[in-house]
Amino acid sequence: MSERTLIGGLHAVQAALRYDPTQVLEAWVDRRRRDARLQALREQLAAAGCPLHESEAKALGRLLPGLAHQGVVLAVKGAGPRGDTALADYLDGLSHEPLLLVLDQVQDPHNLGACLRTADAAGVDAVITPRDRASGLTPVVHRVAAGAAATMPFFQVTNLARCLRALRDRGVWLSGAADEAAESVHAADLTGARALVMGAEGRGLRRLTREHCDSLVAIPMAGQVESLNVSVAAGVLLFEAMRQRHGLTPARS
Repeated sequence: MSERTLIGGLHAVQAALRYDPTQVLEAWVDRRRRDARLQALREQLAAAGCPLHESEAKALGRLLPGLAHQGVVLAVKGAGPRGDTALADYLDGLSHEPLLLVLDQVQDPHNLGACLRTADAAGVDAVITPRDRASGLTPVVHRVAAGAAATMPFFQVTNLARCLRALRDRGVWLSGAADEAAESVHAADLTGARALVMGAEGRGLRRLTREHCDSLVAIPMAGQVESLNVSVAAGVLLFEAMRQRHGLTPARS
């Protein structure tokens, strides 16, 4: 189903224009701002044939309450999050062994946006979250993801445990991140059909999610902090997986 989404912030709007200008519906800009960056964006919007509304900063704030819009708000159309059936069809259509990122009830939209951006950079095929008690594709997610919310296939599933079982039935190995795991991520084999499973902020993996994982891996910590932010931890795991999957010898213990 096509949805109308509001995006705010210079980087997020520029990314939306680069990705698919045909999805742009209309834009509002701060009439008082005439700096070079916003002027260049005005020209990009005009070149894309986007209706442009000169507005007041307070009016932009009412369109996206609580978001630092940086003087521009863009309305775009596009598909919303896809579900279980779409995920199965998508995986069926892949011609290579997938690399997936599964987020177990990550509720902070800033973290979800950062995870999407990192997943895009690391060559992830899809990001999967549960439908309940997890962030969706909010305007904050779009701004933090800086375009990756549009480019990264994003699936919200009804039952995460059932989804994990289905992935295992497909031959996808599930590697869960856990601070107390005995195996270091740098010693683990993250090649092949693989899903990296990350827990929520402060709570980690839920018990049932943990039980569905084939293995648990930890990020070695040299300092005093006990754990990393979920988006930072996802970056460590994903880029280790990318290093291994690009033909370098996997690190072994």
